[in-house]
Amino acid sequence: MTIPRLRSAAAALALLAAVVVPAQPAAAAPASYVALGDSYSSGTGTRVYLADGTTCQRSVHAFPALIASAKGYALDFRACSGATVADVAAAQLGALTPSTSFVSVSVGGNDAAFAAVLTECAKPAWMSNCTAAIDRAQAVITGQLPGRLGSLYGQIRARAPQASVTVAGYPRIFNGEDCNAATWFSPTEEARLNATADLLNRTTGAAATAAGFTFRDPTTAFTGHAVCDDVEWLNGLASPVSDSYHPNRSGHAVGYVPLIGPALTGAPVAVTTATVQAAELSAPALARDQRAHAAQDARIVPERFVLPDLTSAAAQAAAARAGVDLSDAPSIARADRAAGALQESRR
Repeated sequence: MTIPRLRSAAAALALLAAVVVPAQPAAAAPASYVALGDSYSSGTGTRVYLADGTTCQRSVHAFPALIASAKGYALDFRACSGATVADVAAAQLGALTPSTSFVSVSVGGNDAAFAAVLTECAKPAWMSNCTAAIDRAQAVITGQLPGRLGSLYGQIRARAPQASVTVAGYPRIFNGEDCNAATWFSPTEEARLNATADLLNRTTGAAATAAGFTFRDPTTAFTGHAVCDDVEWLNGLASPVSDSYHPNRSGHAVGYVPLIGPALTGAPVAVTTATVQAAELSAPALARDQRAHAAQDARIVPERFVLPDLTSAAAQAAAARAGVDLSDAPSIARADRAAGALQESRR
């Protein structure tokens, strides 16, 4: 009979197909990228933030999200505005595992209370002491920060022994002028604040090198793009005020990504329209993932620049002591210059 013979032939062909045609390989899992650190990594200054239930101000326009989108990495976006070295160690290192491929981190500015220093220096000198605030910050950077960073970097390496780790530094914020009518940064104060950023970068870079990490200093990349430059990559006095004195979207896409991307990944990273679109589409997943850590992130206190308020009782008392007419802008400015010069002479 022919029917059984046909069935046998069909079975043989099916068996042959199963042997000859290989199964499709499973797609490889994307490389793991963990972004640690403070507001310069979270994306404060870019205006749009993840709805993750925190005050971390994480943005898909920050350099970690742009790099992850350009390279197809799986991003664990733990960086949080206000984070100190201790905060990174306590709240963010749990994201690292032996399978983590890439790690970036920026931290140290909040240990030196840089937002508070900017807040002090933005006031007229007759109601503040910028010189003393900068001195205190520099003392922390030289005296305490090296040990803190050394300990943190050691923990990062222990938790992610195979990862490529890149440490991001801080740009100089100022160009020597103050084009914002509501702040009173003098050229001397701006020079000292820039020098403090340089000191922070030297300290951070030395600790990173000692740990075997790559350090990237953004000073040169941001030159010509400071606050009050024709093309700003850093916000001056902004709305909301919390975005002040942080990199804007261009600062991340054109300043940080070309600097951090190659160091982290070993290849150039380009931010294209498609990259930005992919980053924006990743927002719901990133927010969902970080919402799980909201209680832990709530322990991190945001460090915010505070706008000078010349209507406050403290300002009025200081003006009375200095003989300043608060209704007269030239009087405010003259007294500011005189008080600033006196502070500098006493250093």
